[in-house]
Amino acid sequence: MRYYFIAGEASGDLHASNLIRELRKRDKEASIRCWGGDLMEQAGAVVAKHYRELAFMGFTEVLMNIRTILKNFVACKKDISAFAPDVVVLVDYPGFNLRMARWAKLQQYKVVYYISPQVWAWKENRVKIIKSSVDRMLTILPFEKEFYKKWNYNAEYVGHPLIDAIGQFAKHPMKLQLEEKPRGIHIPDKRPIIALLPGSRKQELHHLLPIMLKVTKFFPDYLFVIGKAPSQDDAIYDQYMKNYPGVLAVRNQTYALLSSARAACVTSGTATLETALFGVPEVVCYKAGELSYQIAKRLANVKYISLVNLIMDKPVVTELIQGKLTVDSLRNELSLVLHNSKHIKNMRNDYSSLKKMLSDTGGASATAAAIITNLLAH
Repeated sequence: MRYYFIAGEASGDLHASNLIRELRKRDKEASIRCWGGDLMEQAGAVVAKHYRELAFMGFTEVLMNIRTILKNFVACKKDISAFAPDVVVLVDYPGFNLRMARWAKLQQYKVVYYISPQVWAWKENRVKIIKSSVDRMLTILPFEKEFYKKWNYNAEYVGHPLIDAIGQFAKHPMKLQLEEKPRGIHIPDKRPIIALLPGSRKQELHHLLPIMLKVTKFFPDYLFVIGKAPSQDDAIYDQYMKNYPGVLAVRNQTYALLSSARAACVTSGTATLETALFGVPEVVCYKAGELSYQIAKRLANVKYISLVNLIMDKPVVTELIQGKLTVDSLRNELSLVLHNSKHIKNMRNDYSSLKKMLSDTGGASATAAAIITNLLAH
């Protein structure tokens, strides 16, 4: 069978790669082409376009790059038509993929959507597009199946793919490799590590990393290590890190970093859940351009911005959002997750409940692969 995947960012690349591996177990002759990333390529897909060329965040940036985005739609449609897949598998990335779903269905391709758009958070009427365009919606959050039932649409909960990804790491753990900086500064490697995960997009780095770095001076007994996004060049980080010679950074070692960390400061998104599943006490940070934030604030219909709190439906981790994210507030919350034993114990107990909730299906990638191959068999 021929499979065409579209994943538009780092997390989609990770989850799609694990799904591709499971598909290959079931379909030895599978031919897979994609818009995606390095991990999908390593899993056996041919990458037609890399996701680093696709990631635009926020309303203002989308408007500024609208011509490029429209060209991407045209190029993607042409590439799918030339490949003629048996199924189009869309992975998250709703701004692009919902539009592609509608087009693919009109071309009479079978359409599977893996990792539901957050239609429960905003733009709920997008469910109409999903109902008319998507043959199988595979959800990864427990409450999403019930949400779709309200719209008389049968979505299928497959479990969360991070359980698979972290399980793979646990089987083959990698030790964190810290390198001394070229300037020869000595870094005592016995200090406990605090992970800084400021996001994968330039705008996130611009708004979050300076604040995170300013906080480091208040915790001299800890070693701060930034987890670099695979899609961003070193130069992006260097401009912020140049005045903080004691802060290190690693690339492509996020799980090794989390497995070694005492605590973490994390931007909202998938990384908040990854951090929780590694059992690391965390503070969630979010800051955007004021215009984008005000628009999103008025459109969003959620109590929380972190996946941890959304899934548990309570404030397990502290969220410092927009104006509440300051050097002082982050310093205070980081002190809590480092030194307040009761706070740490409660958080880790909630983490355990969260992990159990997301593990009930027996493996998201395997379950999703079975659903896709069954769809193609009928």
